[in-house]
Amino acid sequence: MLKTLFSSSTRADVLSLLFNNPNEKFYIRQLSDILKKNPSGVKRELDRLEEMDLVKSEKIANLKYFQANINSPLFDELKSLISKSLGFRGALKNLFQANTIKLAFIYGQFVEDEDTSTVDLYIVGNATPAVLMGLQDIERKFNKSLNCTFIDEVEFKNKKKTDKNLINILQSKKISLVGRLR
Repeated sequence: MLKTLFSSSTRADVLSLLFNNPNEKFYIRQLSDILKKNPSGVKRELDRLEEMDLVKSEKIANLKYFQANINSPLFDELKSLISKSLGFRGALKNLFQANTIKLAFIYGQFVEDEDTSTVDLYIVGNATPAVLMGLQDIERKFNKSLNCTFIDEVEFKNKKKTDKNLINILQSKKISLVGRLR
């Protein structure tokens, strides 16, 4: 089963996204857009994972939604393995991609010294319950304190030209997680 489980990078990406967001449901096109993978390849991998009882599906209207099967006997072990393999930055990136965050980056002391216990995050997007719960989970898993600044896209566009604090942050060293600074 392990040989079958880890035989494809698309499968690894699908597992990673679903297992790090077990309460979220995704349809095939949505997953392929987030992962930047071919929809037919994503569907093929989802079908195989469903056969292995690692993923479950539900048809709503014309769309078939997929999510991690939290009742699978392998769920906890696979989730732990995936979290460890992604690392801290990968877990953040995965969370933000799954929740349509437009732009997110790390700034401050962590950029210079990853051993620091506090991480400054700048996030352009909504602080939805799913994002906030995901951030709390990442804090626990990686024993880091996350200092998050959330801002909406319109406000960010306005402030990045006039707000001195934001201008200083944007001119400093950063670790990009999702999106591009324009």
